[in-house]
Amino acid sequence: MIRSLRVRLMLGAAALAVLFMAALLPLVQGAFRNALENVIEQRLAADAATLISSARIDGGRLSMPARLPDEEFNLLESRLLGFIYDREGRELWRSPSTADEQIDYRPRYDGEGHDFVRQRDGRGEEFFVYDLEVDLLRGETAAYSIVTMQPASEYQAMLDGLGRQLRLWLGGALLVLLGLLWLGLTWGFGTLRGLRRELDEVEGGNRDHLSREHPSELLRLTDSLNRLLDGERRQRERYRDSLGDLAHSLKTPLAVLQGVAEGLREREPAQVLQTQVERMSQQVDYQLQRASLRKSGLVRHREPLAQVLDTLCGALDKVYRDKRVQVQRDFPAELSVPMERGALFELLGNLLENAYRLCLGQIRVSARIGAEGCELVVEDDGPGIPADQRARILQRGERLDSQHPGQGIGTAVVVDILDSYDGQLQLEDSSLGGACFRMRLPG
Repeated sequence: MIRSLRVRLMLGAAALAVLFMAALLPLVQGAFRNALENVIEQRLAADAATLISSARIDGGRLSMPARLPDEEFNLLESRLLGFIYDREGRELWRSPSTADEQIDYRPRYDGEGHDFVRQRDGRGEEFFVYDLEVDLLRGETAAYSIVTMQPASEYQAMLDGLGRQLRLWLGGALLVLLGLLWLGLTWGFGTLRGLRRELDEVEGGNRDHLSREHPSELLRLTDSLNRLLDGERRQRERYRDSLGDLAHSLKTPLAVLQGVAEGLREREPAQVLQTQVERMSQQVDYQLQRASLRKSGLVRHREPLAQVLDTLCGALDKVYRDKRVQVQRDFPAELSVPMERGALFELLGNLLENAYRLCLGQIRVSARIGAEGCELVVEDDGPGIPADQRARILQRGERLDSQHPGQGIGTAVVVDILDSYDGQLQLEDSSLGGACFRMRLPG
């Protein structure tokens, strides 16, 4: 198997060129043959017109001059022959040049006016024959057949010579064409060498993307490679972000565990400890799943909102027990959110943790199911978010409050989760006086 693409293309082009030349040769020969036969026919027709102009009718009888205007009819060694026949096919006259010829020709008188055919003589030699029907007696039908002939040997010699010349010239043209094809392929593959150098630079970390300075035929390939590179880069970033998200997700449960450890004399510390450990385990599993999948929302579930909210608020109440935060619930007790449990915990956990940290003492969680899907709203009575800063806090690592500890990735996690479910997040002013996070999920 030939592994070189250039050699394979060259062999394919050579095969096509040979086939083209092989098909072109008979076509050119056929066109030349037709053109040459037309020339011979026109010449014989002109010679027939010469015979007609020399013919005389005396007393109903045909007479021809001893010497014709065209000297080729008068020479014994001439290859131009002339005959005149009557309606019954009887030979009335022949030119001096026919003295040594034995041609048995019979006029057709088919009413076509003239005929151009080939005829062989007694020795097997082939002649071109031009037969013209004329009415020298001015009767209703042709009275005479004027016939001129020319040997086909010269015609065949010309065809054979043309065939040899064509094969010689087409062979030479084929060699030149193959040489030009090889040079063209060598030049064309230079662009692939440039693409290979850019790929080496990308692999070495010296380049982020492939350039678009390539032939248009390669742009689709380079665009696909760039998308692949971007996907791989985003995947690596997602892995790094997932590690940060995992650490961020475990922050609140660890704080609860710390509070339990400080107050082991409180009621039911073991149950609280067990609950938080279970949540930490769930968050670890969820974050690992997010790191391995492009979209966690590919697997659809419906989780009861009240149960998730009870668990989260129970944990956050222990972390922020000094604030005595009141959480209002504005949704039916049986309402379920179209999201898997780990994602819902992560989503609400980040929003509620921010709300607990920044509110004055009041939070409201509302939800409804409509024809367009599910709408989930988290509000607080805190300082709120200025309109010109709302887009910035959705970016990973961005924070508006420098007075409270945090890494500034909670809202970015919320955006990532909503994006995996084809959801939307909208920041508004709350009627409570603080921020309002309005989320919409398709049903």
